[in-house]
Amino acid sequence: MSTFLFEEIIFGPVTSRRLGASLGINLLPGDRKICNFNCIYCECGWTKKTHGHRSEYPVREHVKDELKQRLLQMKSAGEPLDTITYAGNGEPTLHPDFPGIIDDCIELRDQIFPDISIAVLSNASRISNANIFNALIKIDQNILKIDSAFPETIKLINQTKADYNLDSIIEKMKMFKGNFTLQTLFVKGSYQEVPIDNSSDKEVQAWLEIVKLLMPQTVMVYTIARDTPIQTLEKVSASRLDAIAEEVRKLGLEAAVSY
Repeated sequence: MSTFLFEEIIFGPVTSRRLGASLGINLLPGDRKICNFNCIYCECGWTKKTHGHRSEYPVREHVKDELKQRLLQMKSAGEPLDTITYAGNGEPTLHPDFPGIIDDCIELRDQIFPDISIAVLSNASRISNANIFNALIKIDQNILKIDSAFPETIKLINQTKADYNLDSIIEKMKMFKGNFTLQTLFVKGSYQEVPIDNSSDKEVQAWLEIVKLLMPQTVMVYTIARDTPIQTLEKVSASRLDAIAEEVRKLGLEAAVSY
């Protein structure tokens, strides 16, 4: 199936059910994906190489200049904006200057659009790095991924590296003291003839135990909405997503659903 890459540093704004009018920022190269995961559902396609050379990433000063110009343009035109969102072609926290870029963004936001939020969509794999952790704790919407409570399911869906340790990720997430959003993509199908369904009762009940441990501000429940690298995946039904979200709400937590 056809996947796509973000060619520019700044893209959008796009209308997001979760984030409103969201101005996207891609901190990865415009011509390929760089990520330490290789999720089988990723709209950007397969990860061909885990890390890039520093020269491949957009320069911090250039990112700041591009963002400043776009924010000033939007402010002058009276365009609505709710969120600046770091996403793009892979894992944004892999950028070698990620903490400084977040500081720049906070500075520009406070100067130009003081009422909007800053969001980062991350797979949470680098939160054990103190600099990354400290950058994420500064922002308004720290959105971290866990797609299953079972390491074998995570390995299958996210194609994580051998050193990924779910227990360690959970322990580090606890240090945010609930000041984050937990994001989980539910999907059905198969990969290399191995069945996949992280929306099953067994999967969801185990996942809810993690939710109880972490007690995040919000839980984002969603499924695939765009093309994926393989053709053997399918959306989880709206009714099932709603049922999962209702279980989250029974814990006294906010749940946001995207179909």
